[in-house]
Amino acid sequence: MDDDEIIRTTFTEILKHEGYDVDVAEDGAQAIDKSNSKLFDLALVDMRLPDMLGTDLLDKMRKTTPKMAKIMVTATPTLRNAIAAVNRGADGYITKPVVAEDLLAVIREHLQKRDEAAKYSDQKVAEFVQTRARELQAKQSGAGHASSRSNPADQADRSKK
Repeated sequence: MDDDEIIRTTFTEILKHEGYDVDVAEDGAQAIDKSNSKLFDLALVDMRLPDMLGTDLLDKMRKTTPKMAKIMVTATPTLRNAIAAVNRGADGYITKPVVAEDLLAVIREHLQKRDEAAKYSDQKVAEFVQTRARELQAKQSGAGHASSRSNPADQADRSKK
């Protein structure tokens, strides 16, 4: 998202040429609406939008689309802007004027990181499910043996003697 139509058009053409599906937003409100109705892999967010700061948009998008990679784009590269962007959810930070090769490299890098994180999360979920299944099986096996035993309260009383 960028308020400058020339930049939006340029980014769109570069990304489409590389095979990416592209959607654009002219301002923060439009970006929020689109991110609420559709899942996106990545967002390029301008630091200064007509209706809000890009950092404010990052906050709002982090709540609705936490796994989407968000790259801040700015014509005013300052340390303060970079820190604010990162602290508010930017995964990357690039400056205007943007060189097409640099833009594509940053996009590829962050999409790859997102994919690796998703793969790791999937592995962790699978490990959890397998572990939990073994725990439940063990509990069921133990429950079967427990029913043939005497009352646990009786066992506790006997152990005190």
